[in-house]
Amino acid sequence: MTNPVPSDIEIAQAATLEPIEAIAEKMGLSRADIELYGDTMAKVKLEAIDKLKDRPNAKYVVVTAITPTPLGEGKSTTTVGLGQGLHHIGKTATIAIRQPSQGPTFGIKGGAAGGGYSQVVPMEQFNLHMTGDIHAITAANNLLAAMIDNHIYQGNALNIDPYS
Repeated sequence: MTNPVPSDIEIAQAATLEPIEAIAEKMGLSRADIELYGDTMAKVKLEAIDKLKDRPNAKYVVVTAITPTPLGEGKSTTTVGLGQGLHHIGKTATIAIRQPSQGPTFGIKGGAAGGGYSQVVPMEQFNLHMTGDIHAITAANNLLAAMIDNHIYQGNALNIDPYS
């Protein structure tokens, strides 16, 4: 680390990213066990759980419901920092982070990519679209809302109460 600590963007731009396939391999997963989203992001397929079930010393840690500090350190920073800390003491550790809300995209809140030396990179890809899941959920939600609105407008044969 340098003094003074560089900005988040300077740290992110200086990072050398390890291919996600190499990270999966360290977890004992093959290429067939993951669904790639570029070189730096993947989903672990559900079938891969069977490969990992016989690891008696494995631990699953959930980081949730943290009130961020005034500088914005919250769940993402804690999750990334925890993974880094475990790795630093010689433990095999991998983190999984869900796609953030669209708040950062619209400037409503800070990016959910962490900060400092505990951040997810590339943050642009992480905050803007990631794997497309949030976009798919948003599209499905909007379609359902439009269908319900139209059904009520067309006479409401199902007697949907629009006020409940």
